[in-house]
Amino acid sequence: MKKHLNTLYITSDDAYVRKERETFVVEVNGSKVFQAPIHSIENIVCFGFKPLTPQLMAFCAENNVGVSYFSENGRFLARVQGAQQGNVLLRKAQYAISDNELQSLAIARPIIAAKVANCRGLLLRHQRNHPDECTDALIATADILGSRLTDIERAQRLDELRGHEGECAGEYFGVLGSLMTAQKEDFAFTKRTRRPPLDPANALLSFLYALLTNDVRSALEAVGLDPQVGFLHRLRPGRPSLALDMMEEFRPYLGDRIMLNLINLKQVARKDFEIRESGEVRMSDDARKTVITAYQKRKQEEITHPFLGEKMTIGLLPHIQSQLLARHIRGDIPVYPPFYLK
Repeated sequence: MKKHLNTLYITSDDAYVRKERETFVVEVNGSKVFQAPIHSIENIVCFGFKPLTPQLMAFCAENNVGVSYFSENGRFLARVQGAQQGNVLLRKAQYAISDNELQSLAIARPIIAAKVANCRGLLLRHQRNHPDECTDALIATADILGSRLTDIERAQRLDELRGHEGECAGEYFGVLGSLMTAQKEDFAFTKRTRRPPLDPANALLSFLYALLTNDVRSALEAVGLDPQVGFLHRLRPGRPSLALDMMEEFRPYLGDRIMLNLINLKQVARKDFEIRESGEVRMSDDARKTVITAYQKRKQEEITHPFLGEKMTIGLLPHIQSQLLARHIRGDIPVYPPFYLK
């Protein structure tokens, strides 16, 4: 159990939530571990169907406190909300921003800046940890990404911002393979390919990005935002554009690093991948299980949030960033603070 901002996250399998006068009470194994007044909580997020008393459910409905349920792996299942809620107004504000290029740019620009900075951070981390294996191309790319941050901050149109993001991604993926310290021939990586992935490393990335997209989409749903309507990615039927926007800042941290660890620690091998006649590369069922296990393990690690200064599990980052984005859209904070890896 942990409280961040105005949301109470229930993660313990033994947690029990009940109402006590005008407060929420969380018990674990019969002992009270948390108590908070109703005015300090706007959302309760339960990982797994934790028991909430009927009195508490009615209490939440009467006081406009949303209750969201996720699977233990973080997949959004359901949301319970009383008759009076602010989601309509929040989404209306979201749609208005999406229709305004300058307002959309004001949100998208820091997201892409954070993504490029986090990609650069991953390259610099490798330089520090493996100075003898750094190539001239890797060092040059880190410098290029650093210089492009100024261009991103000065972008005046969304298409200009997309152009900078695409160029930085091309530079970054061009050297990402040099961060592999094992199985270099079996997992040779020179560029990003998708729909379909054409090599094992890209197959790993595609699967990890899908897991990340699901987590971000679920988190956006929980705070009442529409994951289909984004600010950087264009509207397209069936595409979670806002989830794709927000996950940009997490890709190096929760996608690329896990892919590299799986390869470098030899948790996956070339035999775990099949090449189809079309050229598509697919993972075996055992490899998928290995990736999911590594992803969930990574989410259980603790970090200090760079903006809030609070300790939390990595798995809660999409929820925290969704809360911050909702606060910005409502006008509670002047700018959206994206996640920067420190």
